Amino acid sequence: MSFEESEYGEVKEKPYSRSKMKLKHIRMIKGEKLRSIVVARIRVARLKMWAVRVLIMMLVWAIALQLKALGSPKVPKHSRLSYPLLPERIYHNNGYLMVSSNGGLNQMRTGICDMVTVARFLNVTLIVPELDNTSFWNDHSQFADIFDVEYFIASLRDQVHILKELPPQQKKKASESPFSMPPISWSNMTYYYNVILPRIQTHEVVHFQKTDARLANNGLPIEVQKLRCRVNYQALRFAPPIQELAEKIVRILRGKGPFLVLHLRYEMDMIAFSGCNEGCNDQETEELTKMRYAYPWWKEKVIDSVKKRQAGLCPLTPEETALTLQALGIDPTIQVYIAAGDIYGGERRLATLRAAYPNLVKKETLLPAKDLDPYRNHSNQMAALDYYVAAESDIFVPTNGGNMAKVVEGHRRFLEFKKTILLDRKALVDLIDLYRAGAISWEEFSSEVKEAHSDRMGNPTKRLVIPGKPKEEDYFYTNPEECLPQSADHDEP
Repeated sequence: MSFEESEYGEVKEKPYSRSKMKLKHIRMIKGEKLRSIVVARIRVARLKMWAVRVLIMMLVWAIALQLKALGSPKVPKHSRLSYPLLPERIYHNNGYLMVSSNGGLNQMRTGICDMVTVARFLNVTLIVPELDNTSFWNDHSQFADIFDVEYFIASLRDQVHILKELPPQQKKKASESPFSMPPISWSNMTYYYNVILPRIQTHEVVHFQKTDARLANNGLPIEVQKLRCRVNYQALRFAPPIQELAEKIVRILRGKGPFLVLHLRYEMDMIAFSGCNEGCNDQETEELTKMRYAYPWWKEKVIDSVKKRQAGLCPLTPEETALTLQALGIDPTIQVYIAAGDIYGGERRLATLRAAYPNLVKKETLLPAKDLDPYRNHSNQMAALDYYVAAESDIFVPTNGGNMAKVVEGHRRFLEFKKTILLDRKALVDLIDLYRAGAISWEEFSSEVKEAHSDRMGNPTKRLVIPGKPKEEDYFYTNPEECLPQSADHDEP
């Protein structure tokens, strides 16, 4: 403030000082408002910047989750993971592999194991395999109908990237210029590195038309063999409805005591295909022959049934099977579960077996019809039920060396060498014929049968290797030695 002194000595405020004071006050107010406005604008700008940053971070996070979900979907509760999920394997993706599995259930199963292994070591993304819908059984089941697809993808995430379908860009490219081929059978990894990998890198997407027996039995790195086992015995879990129903069958059987699973491969298609008509009447023999000629892909048409049987190349008949089980000393009160379709000849052909083993059962007699109705027109799903029960049984006896017999045998070896009686059909038909002819007594017959099978109980043994003849050597999935540390100390019998 400014003051002045009057002539009377009074002190008076200068007239002009009030104007200055008001002006200064106004300026101060304006300055404060201006600062407030500037500060407010700065705060708004910062808030907007922060909001943009948060939005960008959320967008990036959402995209990352979407990308992650493509190769690592959430595992539903019903999948019941048997071990914690391992971290995803990060690698440079060389391309995409599509496969069409061929054959029946077990032929497709082992082919899938091989394709996962090939994809893993070529560093390519595997598309969930398509299953064969054109085979003799005409089953239109797809992968998710038989196997737990979510578990399959998630449990192998530390090894290979698996997608349910091709990404849009690759799908379009594959539809416009598809590259399909059947890989050479019984190939080692060098073939896949030198021949297949360059083709995948060139075409980005390669489609394998066949998957059965595309990897060699022997001569592969230990890590390759172990991955084949992991896929087969851990990742390929049956779809929850099949798994639960199979477990129900096992519970019913276990509730009544021990049980033997008999893979009685005496269905019409097998008898017609093999040309083995032992025990069939003339009408049945004619019917089987007509069926064999009706399928052009069954190349062998004229078959000498007697000669083939004597060579041990025919599945045992129900009557021969009954004699064999009795000769081996199998308890007549044990439950015998028939893992097969309809037996050719029906109850007439089963009469001898049922008389010897009255506790003869199958899934159709153990379960109410409504439980099996969803599966009746899907032979591979029905086979999956039998596979599970066979793997869990106290004793497994296959009467023919087909794919199911081989794969279940290997699975039971993996399960600490569960008892599997591997029938020597050539020795058996010779002994059965001698016994029926009265040339040897029952005691002699039984003793000879037991002696012939003393080392054929699924015990540890070396896998037979025949260089250059993979079809004649032991199948890897029948005796996966590399996955069975217990067998390393056992010599060849």
